[in-house]
This record gives sequence, C-alpha cells and structure tokens, in this order.
Amino acid sequence: MATNTAGTRAADTDVDAGTDADTDMDVDGQVSGAVPGVRHDTFTVECHLPAPPSTVFEAFADTPVRRRWFKLPGRQVSYDHDFTVNGGETASSVFTIPDAPPERLAYASRYLDITPGSRIVYAYTSHVDDVPRWTSLVTVELHPEADGTHVRWTEQAAFLTPSAEPDHDFPHLRGATRLRLNGLAAAVKSDANPVHQPGKQKSDG
Repeated sequence: MATNTAGTRAADTDVDAGTDADTDMDVDGQVSGAVPGVRHDTFTVECHLPAPPSTVFEAFADTPVRRRWFKLPGRQVSYDHDFTVNGGETASSVFTIPDAPPERLAYASRYLDITPGSRIVYAYTSHVDDVPRWTSLVTVELHPEADGTHVRWTEQAAFLTPSAEPDHDFPHLRGATRLRLNGLAAAVKSDANPVHQPGKQKSDG
C-alpha cells in the first residue's frame, strides 16, 4: 500500500516583541548561547500486514517478538520493556561509523493508552550523547481487513536539538519508521509461518 506522509513546521514567533528569542541569560545575568527553536513535524505511515490485528498487536506486546523488529542501531547495551499503561520501554546502544567518534544512543518511552488488538499510544524521547534530540507522540491504529490488518502509524514530533544537518532530521525519522515497519512485517510473517526445526539430539560427548 502506498505510504502517505505529511510534514509541517511551526512558525517561529517571539512571546514578547521586546525580547530577543535567540539569546538566553545564565544565572549571572550574562548572555549565553543561542537557544535553538523547536521544530514540529507530523507524518503518517500506512501499510498492510497479512495477519489479524490480534497477531500484529502481540508483536508490540510480546517482548521477545518486539525485540526482533525494534532495535537501536549499533551495539546494544541495555533494554527493558513493560507493556502496560504508564509502563514503557528503555533502550541504549553505542553506534560507531568509520572515522567518527562513537555515539551513545538512548530511547525512553511511556505507554499512554493501550486498547488490545486495536490501538497503542505512547510518547518517547531519543537522546544522542545525553542530549535530547527529539520527542514524539506515536499513535498506532490496527484496522481489520478481509485478508489481514491495515496499520496506520502517526508521529507528532518535536525536534529539540538539531543535528549538524538539521534538514535531514525529519526525513531520517520518517525513513527509520518505514524501516521499523518493514521489520514488524517480517516479524509478523515469521510468527504466522513458523519454520519447523527438528529437536536436537543429545550428544554422547
């Protein structure tokens, strides 16, 4: 199914016409560095999965299955998942690329609404090297279809700290979500069509 995306950016406005919004004062009354404005973007990704909503829902709820499709890039350091309202998910990793220092990635979410087999709403924040880069409200809707489930994933993101290439931040998040849904599709397909593996025989030594 075609992917539908939309991005919006909030206009920059000053609270007070007599205030310089690009500067901040430290505790000594001195002007500190410029405070970046917050960019807001919204996008929706939709896809069809050949499994009933209950199976797709379990791919979110069941921690071992979820870990097959939800992973931070790089070497995994920690992970914890509590699929309950007011529970959440935390993960951290170390990401490295050639000729660049490693980045410490961290993710933390909180579930706000869980309707079994139908809807999941949660908010999360992503950090890079302990700096909050963006926070987002995610709504996942599961609609039954004759041959599976229609998934509608909507994110309302606030980019708090721009990267070195801020124009890439929104496309990067949207693209990462598409890849994550591809992983979800593979996990659901794997559960729907398990591969039979003969049991291992005990070795005599």
